[in-house]
Amino acid sequence: MSTKYKNIPPLRAIKAFEASARLMSFTKAAEELHVTQAAISHQIKNLEELTGVQLFQRYNRSLKLTFEGRLYLISIRNALESIEKATRQLKNRDASGTLNISVLPSFATKWLSKRIWRFQQQHKELDVRISAFEWLTDFKKDDCDIAIRYSSDPSYPGLKAELLLEEEVFPICSKQLYDSYEGSLTPNKLLSANLCHEDFTTEDWHDWFDAVGIQAKPKLRGTRFSHMVTMLEAVENHQGFALGRTPLVQDDINRGLLVAPFEERIKGKMSYYLVYPENTENDSKLQIIRQWLFAEAEQFKTKSHSQD
Repeated sequence: MSTKYKNIPPLRAIKAFEASARLMSFTKAAEELHVTQAAISHQIKNLEELTGVQLFQRYNRSLKLTFEGRLYLISIRNALESIEKATRQLKNRDASGTLNISVLPSFATKWLSKRIWRFQQQHKELDVRISAFEWLTDFKKDDCDIAIRYSSDPSYPGLKAELLLEEEVFPICSKQLYDSYEGSLTPNKLLSANLCHEDFTTEDWHDWFDAVGIQAKPKLRGTRFSHMVTMLEAVENHQGFALGRTPLVQDDINRGLLVAPFEERIKGKMSYYLVYPENTENDSKLQIIRQWLFAEAEQFKTKSHSQD
């Protein structure tokens, strides 16, 4: 090894020290690193001999870091995080520009997939992979650069969350169904119409009826759907009225596939957030997709307001 780095201990000793200090146990550190307890003790002893400093106070059933050990742990953690970050960035560059986005299926189908072609035209050096799942991505395990999450509380430890789109909730139907009322459709007539209901939602028909001053009976009949996209498909095929949410229906309203027959809208409790690990904030690929998504969201909001 170069004399410039002659004081750097073996990485296995560093990992043994960090795990032991974090878990306060040689035994638990051994289990985590898949080695024997004796191997951990040996690595710590070698590290103490190399530095000439006692790092742990050893008791019969416990460990305690010395003052010098606590100082060393802070520096070691910073160094390991820097190594991890540098390796991740190198892997990202090695990926030949593959950009991985995690998103809910409904948002992927009704919003992102209608726009992502523009991104690919602007950034031909990047390939895009959209992972559309109901569950939240785990950035520590999944191959994911950025996620678009639907939440009322965007507090995720270790992750940065930025508001992308808010939503309004309002009745929608197909143009054919709307035209069948020949201009006589009123909010009261919805009480006897076929209403479509989405399961697992924060706002329902009662919330909207309350907003327009109509007292609906406690149990409203109609067709229930477990997924928003399936419900919207039924609505487009003239099967009833549903509560639409701006990011998922405004494009189809602009295209004339859906109609919003009433002006009254209620503010949704949930919003869409861009989410990514705090330690990847300066990643070049992430910044490219982040800036593009914000620009698309602003353009979408401008078009949505112009239709009001």
